[in-house]
Amino acid sequence: MSKEAGMAQDVTIFYFAALREQMGRESETVSMPAPSVTVETLVGELRRKDGVMDEVFAASPRLRVAINQTLATFQDTVRPGDELAFFPPMTGG
Repeated sequence: MSKEAGMAQDVTIFYFAALREQMGRESETVSMPAPSVTVETLVGELRRKDGVMDEVFAASPRLRVAINQTLATFQDTVRPGDELAFFPPMTGG
């Protein structure tokens, strides 16, 4: 398989605010477990493989997510080439 074909199955994940420090990285590129999955399914797969991610996401059950810079839910679908962003809940003031 060519490098381009492999990249076509990837998504980029960004971590913002306190999550960046907790994760120890601001972004990463990960391979999709299937051509189309929910955010919840992708996060579950990643949590099984990454102990740090498991701890951070377990400690922050109310995380927010955006897909391609649009606020989304954990039930929304992620596709290859998408960009996900995770951030803590925001408070108004």
